[in-house]
Amino acid sequence: MQNEKAELAAKADSKKVMNNPAADYFSSVDFSKLGVRVEDMFKSGVHFGHHKSRRNPKMNEYIFATKNDINIFDLEKTKVKLEEAMQFLSDTASLGGEILFVGTRKQAKKIVEAAAARAEMPYVTERWLGGTFTNFPVISVRTKYLCDGLEKMEKGEYAKYTKFERMKKAEELERMERRMGGIKQMKKLPAAIFVTSIIEDNLAIKEAINQKIPIVALADSNTSPVGIDYLIPANEDAVSSLRLMVAYVTKAILEGKAKKVAPKPEEVKKN
Repeated sequence: MQNEKAELAAKADSKKVMNNPAADYFSSVDFSKLGVRVEDMFKSGVHFGHHKSRRNPKMNEYIFATKNDINIFDLEKTKVKLEEAMQFLSDTASLGGEILFVGTRKQAKKIVEAAAARAEMPYVTERWLGGTFTNFPVISVRTKYLCDGLEKMEKGEYAKYTKFERMKKAEELERMERRMGGIKQMKKLPAAIFVTSIIEDNLAIKEAINQKIPIVALADSNTSPVGIDYLIPANEDAVSSLRLMVAYVTKAILEGKAKKVAPKPEEVKKN
């Protein structure tokens, strides 16, 4: 009985984190004071690539040296590419464009979810749903069904159903929320996507290329940057590196949103 209570308590704590992901990684971050500094990237291990035997030749220009058979990124070049990506994301956000965060690797999920929450942007942290971009109308029908179902559940409109029917409906909505909850408010294709792993999230990249959606991505030494519009050479495995690089991306989006141009009075009247 005691173990069961402990398990229930652990699940409750887990749900709290899920409902408030920003509290996990970025609640204490002051993005306005977050500067792009090589020293900070070095301290966070951004410079560590993969073993030299796994290096993709297309990433050679971003490698400074090899130490103990590990590729070491040239952080000065990383800084330049990062600032280019941040400028693009800031400009995109200032025009009202949505940026979809994608990070399905275990160590990236919570970081990506927390960052998307802070930036108020859609995200994908579970397996990529085929057709999310290329068959967006169908995905939109499913996300609308999810939103409507959650609203009805909250209003108690399923109270007229049997206990078993309510349970099955709750399970269905929970399953859908887990798979597409991050994009349920996405009413149209995003203006850009930010990807934390080129290899693991290659399906998202392929669909973005197909739909001509600009791609910003972290690029480790073992990846091919072909098709990536704004690559950021960086360690995509270490949590410390991921947290810092995703924080920079979030900062750029927040700054862009703060500069969002308000429509002119005459444009408002037309609408």
